[in-house]
Amino acid sequence: PAERLHLARGHGSPAPGCPARLVRTAGQEPTIGLPDPSLVLLIGVTGAGKSTFAARHFRPTQVLSSDAFRAVVADDETDQSATTDAFELLHLAVDRRLARRRLTVIDATNLLASARRPLLDAARRHTVPAVAIVFDLQPRVTAERNATRAGRTVPDAVHQRQVRALRRCLPELPEDGFAAIWLLRSPEAIDRAVVGPVAS
Repeated sequence: PAERLHLARGHGSPAPGCPARLVRTAGQEPTIGLPDPSLVLLIGVTGAGKSTFAARHFRPTQVLSSDAFRAVVADDETDQSATTDAFELLHLAVDRRLARRRLTVIDATNLLASARRPLLDAARRHTVPAVAIVFDLQPRVTAERNATRAGRTVPDAVHQRQVRALRRCLPELPEDGFAAIWLLRSPEAIDRAVVGPVAS
């Protein structure tokens, strides 16, 4: 149900224990293995199912959602004017959780290198491995889902921009410094995915 990208160490400065160069793509594996502690980035466009996945596989206290932090700041999770303040709080929470060696999941699009960088920097500071779980669904699927998100739809132009960002993001990820990158390419793969611990 999940594909794991097998990585080999590169010449950059990856997070502890985190390789940086794509070697090959493995076949399907039954369990998404996560070190504990680790920093987990859910990566995908709006409507890909990241929040549902997070709620299914992680405790609420483990999940830091950009939408939730917008609501904390502005009483409205869709208020994009609150994004800067929301991420300032999110990054502070990440830092405090990783300092306590707590598994932490970031529920945001995480499509841009500039958005991932401070999160990966936090993982390095606290010597915690980072793992990416990528929701690489067909654009028509996420567009249909986006259209049915009550009160949380994004404009079609924004969705298309996110789709393009995901395409650019995929070849960048092996250089980011993740310990593992897991790909979920269909709704069925997401539904069948199992998350389990591995030794860190």
